[in-house]
Amino acid sequence: MKPLISIIIPVYNEEKVIADCLNSLAKQTYETIEIIVVDDGSTDNTIDIIKNCQLSIVNCQLLHQHHQGPGPARNLGAKSAKGEILVFVDADMVFHKDFVKNLVGPIIKGRTIGTFSKNEMVKNYDNIWSICWNINRNLPPDRMIPENYPQEAPVFRSILKRKFDEVGGFDSTGEYTDDWSLSRKLNIRSKAVERAIYYHNNPSSLKEVWQQARWIGKSEFISGTFLRKIRSLVKYNLLASLIIGIYKSVLSNQPSFIIFKLIYDQAIFISVIKSFLGESKSK
Repeated sequence: MKPLISIIIPVYNEEKVIADCLNSLAKQTYETIEIIVVDDGSTDNTIDIIKNCQLSIVNCQLLHQHHQGPGPARNLGAKSAKGEILVFVDADMVFHKDFVKNLVGPIIKGRTIGTFSKNEMVKNYDNIWSICWNINRNLPPDRMIPENYPQEAPVFRSILKRKFDEVGGFDSTGEYTDDWSLSRKLNIRSKAVERAIYYHNNPSSLKEVWQQARWIGKSEFISGTFLRKIRSLVKYNLLASLIIGIYKSVLSNQPSFIIFKLIYDQAIFISVIKSFLGESKSK
């Protein structure tokens, strides 16, 4: 008998994407699943859309918390999970029909405690700001993860629930790198799987670019220690942004990248400045 898989989705103002996410999960060839959506204090129509989806999707439950960030939301979902294996996804993802089957296969066979997939593709790859996002990351327009990425990663897309519970789940700081905390606690990295294909949106407007960059700028790698903050202030200052923006816009033949780079880097810069003032790490 196939083990039950618990799919956990933290959501915060995801009215534009959550229906596509849930509908693609409902079409999985691995059918022994439960879907747990954790609302993180949404103020738009996200909850109404989820409730409407529940009418046609079997075994989909909705939980609520005050706005604390995705780490605490995933932990809340895991507490209610009945499955032997937990799968963590985002609301702006959609999935190939065999995604779950291929993602959890090595865990079911006892080869590893957790997995991730390098086959994370860009859903909105034809959007100009999505293109600029990947130029900034030195990636082709259609990929979120480079093909030559290592076979191990610090992020678990799926994990045995008993191992998750063993270390008390994710850190609850609400920080950008919360999902790295399982690997640190367990001192184990997840293993790459083949053919677990899914699609993820890059920011598709300058507003979304700003919001995502503000959150990234709060991460430990950018505004963690005092020295990292100082280094980030130098790296993301206006002059450096302009020089790199012009250079990469010429290299990629994308004039819009100059605007993107200025917006992105200034959002990071502000997050670093506000980190000195004790700004919350949550999104």
